[in-house]
This record gives sequence, C-alpha cells and structure tokens, in this order.
Amino acid sequence: MPKTSAGLLMYRFRNGQLEVFLVHPGGPFWRKKDHGAWSIPKGEYAEGEDPFEVARREFTEETGFAAEGDFITLTPLRQPSRKIISAWAFEGDCDPAGIKSNLFTIEWPPGSGKQVQFPEVDRAEWFSLPTAIVKLHKGQVGFVEQLYRILRPDQWPS
Repeated sequence: MPKTSAGLLMYRFRNGQLEVFLVHPGGPFWRKKDHGAWSIPKGEYAEGEDPFEVARREFTEETGFAAEGDFITLTPLRQPSRKIISAWAFEGDCDPAGIKSNLFTIEWPPGSGKQVQFPEVDRAEWFSLPTAIVKLHKGQVGFVEQLYRILRPDQWPS
C-alpha cells in the first residue's frame, strides 16, 4: 500500500490577486534548495486516521497557526514516489514571520553520532501563481492549479 499524506493549502486575495501560503522544509538537506523545494504544510498518516484531521493538525504543528474556515476539497495527487497526498484549501491570512514549527531530530553530520534538532519548517511565504508554480515541489503543483481553476478561472494562464 502506498504511503499517504494530507495537507492544507491556505490562500488569500491581495490587491485582487490570489496568493498561496507555502512552507520551506527545515534541516540541512533543504537549507540551500529553493525552486522545487517548497510545500504545502502536510504530514503522513496511518490507516484509520482521518486525513482531514491530520491535515489540520500538521498545519498547526508546522506553522503554529490554526486552520479555520470553509474548506475546499482538492483532488488527491499521486507523487512520483507513489505516495498519495490529499489536500484541502481554505481562505486565511497570517504573517509568515510568525511561524512556529515543531522540531525533528537527525544524526548530523551523518556518521558523527551527534543528534541535532531542526525545525520541520524553517520559513514560510505568500506566493503568486507564477512564483508558487516555480517554488513548489513538482508533485504538489497540481493543488495550486486546482485552486486557481476553482477560484479564478479567468486568471488561469493559457
């Protein structure tokens, strides 16, 4: 059975334009990566867990912000790794500088025997459609496309 993950895509309207809130993964592997490295806040879930509740929990754990409002169900996407990501979009607003992410522990540097903690998310930002498509991990671009087609079909580039 493929791994499963669930996440939330927060959006807002700024100066009449639709923007999406994305997070950058923390840790040494992602430190210098930018294009194709950003993500929606998300996390894996086990069989029997409610994906929507996992998505809400992960959003709060990775950003420190609560996810409230009306949610739009997006079509799940299968990743090249065969993982399936379910996602929901909701309208909200927050200051990316205020994120507070949970931590994870890894051996760093590898082979050193030293355990080091890093934030799951080291930064967050609001992006326009063209920028979000470049910044997002390619397997998640479909969520932004779905959202824009639902909310702003007149602005979708041909």
